[in-house]
Amino acid sequence: MYIVVTGAAGFIGSNLVQALNRRGETNIIAVDNLEEGDKFRNLADADIADYLDQDEFLSRLGAGDFEDDLTAILHEGACSDTMATDGRYMMRNNYRYSVDLVTYCQDNDVPLIYASSAAVYGNNRVFREERECETPRNLYAYSKLLFDQYVRQVLPERTAQIVGLRYFNVYGAREGHKGRMASVALHFFDQFRAEGSVRLFEGSDGYAAGEQRRDFIAVDDAVKATLYFLDHRERSGIFNVGTGNAAAFNDVATAVINACRKAGGHGAATHADHLREGRIVYTPFPPQLVGKYQSFTQADLSKLRAAGYTESFVPVGDGVHRYVESLISGSPSSP
Repeated sequence: MYIVVTGAAGFIGSNLVQALNRRGETNIIAVDNLEEGDKFRNLADADIADYLDQDEFLSRLGAGDFEDDLTAILHEGACSDTMATDGRYMMRNNYRYSVDLVTYCQDNDVPLIYASSAAVYGNNRVFREERECETPRNLYAYSKLLFDQYVRQVLPERTAQIVGLRYFNVYGAREGHKGRMASVALHFFDQFRAEGSVRLFEGSDGYAAGEQRRDFIAVDDAVKATLYFLDHRERSGIFNVGTGNAAAFNDVATAVINACRKAGGHGAATHADHLREGRIVYTPFPPQLVGKYQSFTQADLSKLRAAGYTESFVPVGDGVHRYVESLISGSPSSP
């Protein structure tokens, strides 16, 4: 029997594979699209039973090759580019692929746990898993919301577990391949190491410079929540996965800089110190992001807690500091 992880060479997917390995689980079918070949590094230290390209996996599902062989599908594969404009590709890759998977899983009594996104909330200020709170502002967010809506139609008559997890701003190990879609923590680290300063946006949506706020969650915490539902197959639904607390980009930048300074034998300093001494600089808000940028996110965890999830979440300052330490040391381990 096998667990399938789609997007297995990606960020959250590869961390899920590692967590399954730590449980002693190696009967894993890793599914991905390695057109971006460097992602193989995220699987190089993992133990898996097989690797399949995304298209081959779908073809073999349709052919019935895995009859009674799958215990669950953890569906992390998606195009996560919030600036993408190719709607046909986005809908085929993020929506139709997911519909095919949930159809297979319902027909074959296989649990499906899939990655949704906090992007579905757009510029809303209330982050509950309810239709009136969902106002997607980009194509990626719409593709995720459309599948959530499809799942809502299926849930009342489901034959197997279906769980959608609306991850908020995840950061941590194995995200280096994501380029401009990597977390701000990684971008700030790269900028500081290269230039001695980090760049944040000037004010937007009524927020002062660098005071835009997001719910930043360490990837290990996101993985723990995902595996909780794998262990509790009687629970289904769509759930937020964040910390429940919003942190300013200024706070993330300060944590990154102080972790780098500590590694260099220097003491911690305040945001005001970093600003005065040029280690934090503000740049104009990009016009292409106007109307598409979430200046505030904060997960409402009521449904997650009601589902029995009681684990605490690493505060962003501590999590980012540990992440930077792992980046400096070259360790692949998560914060």
